[in-house]
Amino acid sequence: MGEVFFTMEALKSQNALGLMSGSSLEGVRAALIRTDGVDVFAVEKSLEYPYDENLVEDLRRLHFRPEEISVDQKKDIERRFTDFNLDIVKEIHTEHEIDIVGFHGHTLLHKPSAGLIEQLGDAKYLAASCGLKVVSRFRYADIAGGGQGAPLSPIYHMALAAKLPKPAVFLNIGGLASLTWIGNNGEMQAFDVGVGLNAVNDWVFRHAGQHIDYNGALAASGQVNGHVLAALMRHKFLAKYPPKAAEKGLFREKLENLEALSVVDGAATATAFIAEEIAYSLALYVPEMPAMAIVCGGGAKNPTLLRFLRQKLRNVDVQTAEYYDMDSQGIEAQAFAYMAVRRLNFMPSSYPFTTGVSAPCICGEIFE
Repeated sequence: MGEVFFTMEALKSQNALGLMSGSSLEGVRAALIRTDGVDVFAVEKSLEYPYDENLVEDLRRLHFRPEEISVDQKKDIERRFTDFNLDIVKEIHTEHEIDIVGFHGHTLLHKPSAGLIEQLGDAKYLAASCGLKVVSRFRYADIAGGGQGAPLSPIYHMALAAKLPKPAVFLNIGGLASLTWIGNNGEMQAFDVGVGLNAVNDWVFRHAGQHIDYNGALAASGQVNGHVLAALMRHKFLAKYPPKAAEKGLFREKLENLEALSVVDGAATATAFIAEEIAYSLALYVPEMPAMAIVCGGGAKNPTLLRFLRQKLRNVDVQTAEYYDMDSQGIEAQAFAYMAVRRLNFMPSSYPFTTGVSAPCICGEIFE
């Protein structure tokens, strides 16, 4: 935990486009903001571009059955993924001025305990094809500096929280779940809480043939199994003191406890697990319980998860980002647009109190 200070020199405002592909495999979220890397002056656009079925299946195979993919096939998937992002840039660029692109890419391997990170996406090709500066490979420098490589969005959460009451917490619930706690005097602490919607999505995909639990409908129809929930909570990651980042498949073995349940009870218990681990983490690892929680990511679209969160955090005002005139689905893409501008201005985006990096780290590489 610590404080973030900015050097307030004359910084150039930029139109920055962020492109974010998360582990939920829903598609690419694109967000255009105007920022100087400190203040956010406007959010111009925020759209989601769903993958076509072939690309979804190939990305799923890269995640879960990589041994089936040859080197040439992987190169082909990467080119198609990059072209998918390129088409988005071109479409938005026809209507809006873009100065720089923050290209997250798609994470295939994130194993900070071994210092490993691999992300799909050819930033050099993207920059050459769209004729714009592209900042990518944000997580690599952090991991090389001894950090966990995640979460990286907290510095943007800090900017968004400038006018909000404190203490506050951002709950970023996508495939994984992370939180950013912001104190009254500029203090910040951030870490991955654990598994997020991947627990639910994987369950409903295998047992109901759905990519996600739409509107939390399956979970709303089921009953939370207390014994299974207790077993899920007995995971060593939850007892690990932050900073910490969750690795792919970290909770897979524990989630096998769901297999004895019906489809709807499994969905309900997996959803309750997300709320339970967030409540547990807030109780144990932040300096002061927040007065308000801002939910962003796919979790903000799941009414059942929001209901479970409000039940667990009775003294916290739990609202989606929309309540504060923010775009819950676009915040992470906005964050990588913001970090791209910070990279241009040689400003750090990760800190010892967010990722555990040894010193404030300037994240990202510039391609042009």
